[in-house]
Amino acid sequence: MPEPQSQLDSTLGALLARRKSLGRLRRLTNAPPNSVDFSSNGYLSLSTNPVIQKALLSRLQAEVTASENHDELRRRSILGSGGSRLLDGNSSFAESLEVKIASFHNSEAALLFTSAYDANTGLLGSVPQPGDIIVYDELIHASVHEGMRLSRATKRIPFAHDSISESYQGRNTNDGVGQLGPQSKTRSLDEVLRQLSGDERVVNSKAHVFICVEGLYSMDGDVPRLKEIVEIVDRYLPSGNGYIIVDEAHSVGVFGDNGRGLVCQLGLEDRVWARVLGFGKAMGCAGGVVLCSSITRSYLINYARSLIYTTSMSFTSLVSIDVVYDFLMSGQSKPLREHLQALIHYTHHQLYALCARLQPGRRILQIDEAPSKSPIIPIFTASPRSLAEHSQRSGFMVRPIVAPTVPAGTERVRICLHSANTFEQIDGLCRAIEVWVQSQVTTDKHQERAKSQKDARGTTYTFTKHDKPRL
Repeated sequence: MPEPQSQLDSTLGALLARRKSLGRLRRLTNAPPNSVDFSSNGYLSLSTNPVIQKALLSRLQAEVTASENHDELRRRSILGSGGSRLLDGNSSFAESLEVKIASFHNSEAALLFTSAYDANTGLLGSVPQPGDIIVYDELIHASVHEGMRLSRATKRIPFAHDSISESYQGRNTNDGVGQLGPQSKTRSLDEVLRQLSGDERVVNSKAHVFICVEGLYSMDGDVPRLKEIVEIVDRYLPSGNGYIIVDEAHSVGVFGDNGRGLVCQLGLEDRVWARVLGFGKAMGCAGGVVLCSSITRSYLINYARSLIYTTSMSFTSLVSIDVVYDFLMSGQSKPLREHLQALIHYTHHQLYALCARLQPGRRILQIDEAPSKSPIIPIFTASPRSLAEHSQRSGFMVRPIVAPTVPAGTERVRICLHSANTFEQIDGLCRAIEVWVQSQVTTDKHQERAKSQKDARGTTYTFTKHDKPRL
């Protein structure tokens, strides 16, 4: 016999019911078997790359073989690290891997975290001091918001995403109403920093100003105008107390020579104070790292709670990261990026041509006119769940993205491309989308016709003495 529901469960159940009624209830799901992946973040398909898989297995087997020649107490733990970095979870291998990563990305130092989420919360939760200010993109990742929530910074000021994005501005019309919802009322980065430049503490360098952006935005697939951001920061904070933080979780592996990331691609390593990289996207494994100065690294070791109070990564995790970096350094990922860029161009062309041909209207389907520079291509629609479900039934795994993950009025289906995808798969996805669009257009026409007929039946005429009824 089931136990009676507790008061707390009743409260939680009511909250879940409310979220469900709003169409925002989240569930754990599995991709249908044999479906084509247009959803995951593994842009270079490295997690399924046979060269990397064989290299990883070879390294692990070599470690097992070497351990067999030692007594049990001297064997390296492969499955678990045994503790936090500050206790028993550190190793010379972890430290040498950090040196390798720092060198590859042209950084003075690097510090590994169990995830990019932990890296962001550790960095922003510990570095800004009382009196400091954090200025952040209104569309910044949730991990940065969590870090700011933990931070001791005195002010947290958002700025409009469209003020720094290469392509986002194109979604707004001149009347201030975007194609997919109202234009942001948040001030631009230029306006925010201009106002701060009049703050006495900022002028006298008694307050540090941290500016947080992403290298590639995961929901929109757009890239920041990073050189312009650096120029704005230098203009309004000439004393050097402006510190740019770039979250490169999605851009590492995709941009830059051998996948070094956006900052390296633009040659801004010396102008960006810190970078947060994630290994769970294009890099195909797991974990995160902060690229920073040696002093900042030492500070994080002492104050970043997400590093201090968690078990460090296992040897297996570290080896997988090491193997992926060997693959990047060898140049073997270059053909994968080239193929990915060809897929990006082809997908945008096909989708935009579909919209131009069918003219479905913005509510049904909308594609950015500007060609995408990234493997993330959003398809804007007022019915993202319907489109996603139709695509999944057709054998293509895409997912709906709805509020509050994205601002209300900008709901979408997100396409994520991978090096392992083919042009034929893209053609298949576009055909499935076209069938759905045609169905939606037909349904809309039927509804409009029915509404017109209903309005006509409900119309009454009142005659006055001046009216002459027709015979």
